[in-house]
Amino acid sequence: MIGIGYSPEVDVSEQTDTLRVLRTDPVDYLVTPRVIACCVALPILTLMCFSVSMGASVFLAEGVYNVSANIILDSAARGLQPWDIISTLIKCVVFGMIIAVVSCTWGATTTGGAKGVGESTTSAVVISLVCIFIADFVLSWCFFQGAGDALKACMG
Repeated sequence: MIGIGYSPEVDVSEQTDTLRVLRTDPVDYLVTPRVIACCVALPILTLMCFSVSMGASVFLAEGVYNVSANIILDSAARGLQPWDIISTLIKCVVFGMIIAVVSCTWGATTTGGAKGVGESTTSAVVISLVCIFIADFVLSWCFFQGAGDALKACMG
């Protein structure tokens, strides 16, 4: 229902202007909680997904292929080092920060009403993905530099 004074092309940034009028910093009120939430939620989601995937692997190995769960769990314990989990969680925190900062930046500069929101959302997703690819490369290079040497020695 369209009320009095409603315009579908209202500038989205007027909402942040309202916060400024109320003497509330939009960054403190809108951006900071989202960045913190993403930096906390992504590692938790990663650990949950890892646990579910291990459970599904055990379930399928036993149910479909008649392979003991102990074999799967022992194999995972031998293959995973503590640094693998730690580096994964560090990457998740960085990725969460990238997603939140890019999304909030694009959201804060959105104009043009609903059409502008759609365009900003698409742009934020694309830029977040590119930044995550770059960050993943840099972090992997920093974390696992020389890790392939053990594989090369093992292969011959």
